[in-house]
Amino acid sequence: MKLRTADRARTTAEEGVAARLRALDRVLETGEGHLDEARLAPARALARRAGERLRLSGAHTVVALAGATGSGKSSLFNALTGADVSTVGVRRPTTGVAHAAVWGGEGAGPLLDWLEIPRRHLVEPAVGTNLDGLVLLDLPDHDSTEVAHRLEVDRLVALVDVLVWVLDPQKYADAAVHDRYLRPLARHGEVMVVVLNQVDRLPAEHATAALADVRRLLADDGLPDVPVLATSAVAPGGRAELQAVLTGAVAAHRAALRRVSADLDDVAADLADVVAGPARTELPVGTARELVTALSAAAGVPAVGAAVQRAAVHRAVAATGSPYTRWLRRFRPDPLRRLHLDRARPVPAESNGDAPVARTSLPAASAVERSRVDLALRALADSAADGLPDPWPDTVRAAARSRSADLPDALDRAVATTDLGLERKPVWWRAVGLLQVLLAVLALAGGLWLAGLYVLTVLRLPEPGTPDIGELPLPTALLLGGLLAGLLVAVLARLPARVGARRRREAVESRLRSAVTGVADELVLAPVAAELAAYGGLREAVARLRG
Repeated sequence: MKLRTADRARTTAEEGVAARLRALDRVLETGEGHLDEARLAPARALARRAGERLRLSGAHTVVALAGATGSGKSSLFNALTGADVSTVGVRRPTTGVAHAAVWGGEGAGPLLDWLEIPRRHLVEPAVGTNLDGLVLLDLPDHDSTEVAHRLEVDRLVALVDVLVWVLDPQKYADAAVHDRYLRPLARHGEVMVVVLNQVDRLPAEHATAALADVRRLLADDGLPDVPVLATSAVAPGGRAELQAVLTGAVAAHRAALRRVSADLDDVAADLADVVAGPARTELPVGTARELVTALSAAAGVPAVGAAVQRAAVHRAVAATGSPYTRWLRRFRPDPLRRLHLDRARPVPAESNGDAPVARTSLPAASAVERSRVDLALRALADSAADGLPDPWPDTVRAAARSRSADLPDALDRAVATTDLGLERKPVWWRAVGLLQVLLAVLALAGGLWLAGLYVLTVLRLPEPGTPDIGELPLPTALLLGGLLAGLLVAVLARLPARVGARRRREAVESRLRSAVTGVADELVLAPVAAELAAYGGLREAVARLRG
């Protein structure tokens, strides 16, 4: 039953670490291109190291004895292995190369190759011990005068599953071990043991006081729960507690997982400051609206709207005026023709927006309009970046302006390809136009009738009788009535023409603002939203990384 419980606990631990490693991959994926490589380097190194360690032997637990010169570390190592494997001495440097002692060597070769341990010793398990699967390392002295020795300690301290710090009774408060190793490894308490070695040299009461002082120092280092043991390489029973701790670590087969978990805690803590701001997934609506307003002004939307209104009146007058005066409209150019917007030029759907489009003749944005756009861009970026930790404010502001050079052409293209709707003529235009044609025909008939009567008079021929309408002869009534009625219809048609023109202007400006909104979305809002999404993704990944 205990074995099954242990197996279930290990499976749960493995699943938890696997989930956190997936979150680590997400951190690297999301942080790429957004964070400095220096910030991602520890996470990248851990992803590589953790993957390699967990793929290697899970049946072995790597424990390292680390300590200063004269701490008795090598003597303790030899006592635990039962052989003189590591050289013992008090002069600097003594241990220059890490030594390995392996209990149950089958399958440990690749693990030791990965650790780059050249010196290996196979230990025959002693009767009454259960250390099968233990890989015990004797590291070089961390205070060695040889730089290569210290670098080797740093390398292996980052790789092993369990760290046993061997302290000298005389130098246990040395800042070299506390500042360089113990304090930075404050989150690794679950995979760390501290031993006060050579206690056989101290009176009992001094040993008790020294152990209490070590615990105080460790608490100051952020390691209040780390086991602190008294050991001796020569005193009877001086290694029993340490052997019990090592036996428990080997039996649990979870030291490697705990070490990876502690390393993940370190990476999560290192990245906490870059995701410490508020959760933000949407852009501020107000500043986005102000940006569209500024871009619309810079794109000439009001000018186009006014031109559409004038053009609508111009075309309505031409369509509803008398056929005898329509030709005069040809001498008054269409307001849209001056802007090269006299006909709709929508981009075909199959072109994916790449079809060439002729530029408009709209005047370039004024200095005031460009300033408004700059202010709107800054306001949008500042609002989106408000409260975000470094480096996100800078990346958000850079994203907001990343494609600002493309804005003028994109806005001009948006205006040029927007359907202004002037190709569609209202039905009432055609009805009034037909009425004007009818009135013109009546006036022409009356005129021709009168002309015929005049010719008969000139030729002294008898004139036929003409019917009258009231006091007016019918030909005169047709001529004058047709002309005056046509003029009246043309004047009356101007009122609905102006009302319709205002409506067309509103509709066109709405479509133009939609087109400008599309440009703002593509060139400004989308890059900013991408940065916010990256921040949100990294924030979520770091939260999952914390476990």
